[in-house]
Amino acid sequence: MEKLFEIIEKTRLQVVEQLKGLSIAQLNEIPTGFNNNIIWNVGHLIAAQQGVCYLRPGLELRIEEKYFTLYKPGSKPEAFVDQQEVEHISALLFSSLAQFKADYENGVIANYIPWTTRYGVALHTIDDAVQFLPFHEGMHLGYILALKRALAPAEIPSAH
Repeated sequence: MEKLFEIIEKTRLQVVEQLKGLSIAQLNEIPTGFNNNIIWNVGHLIAAQQGVCYLRPGLELRIEEKYFTLYKPGSKPEAFVDQQEVEHISALLFSSLAQFKADYENGVIANYIPWTTRYGVALHTIDDAVQFLPFHEGMHLGYILALKRALAPAEIPSAH
């Protein structure tokens, strides 16, 4: 499982790397043809992991309720996210993962309630959930990259 946590962390580092050089307006922009924005996708990674790994087994969230509500599956951007909130969400990407890893290693998540994701993946245990997370996180990294490409090209700094 150590490798899976490493993959999740590396994906989240890449997500934060993609935010560099983008303005607050760009992070909040919903390009034509999309129903969310870059910062929503970042917040969604946190909310989805909390739902899959804590709410499903009947535990309390390890983040503030508002971040789950704003970014949970089925939600959409509701308000402009300012620089302070962007920084908080970026920090939560790593603090929530560290908390989850500690909870996982300490056996806090014991009674996982089986379910099937919207992608048809059956999750029966917390181990299944950890194995599912890199797929979900990679998919949203892809959305972030697509959203970046859909922004006004002249305003996007080179990512290389």
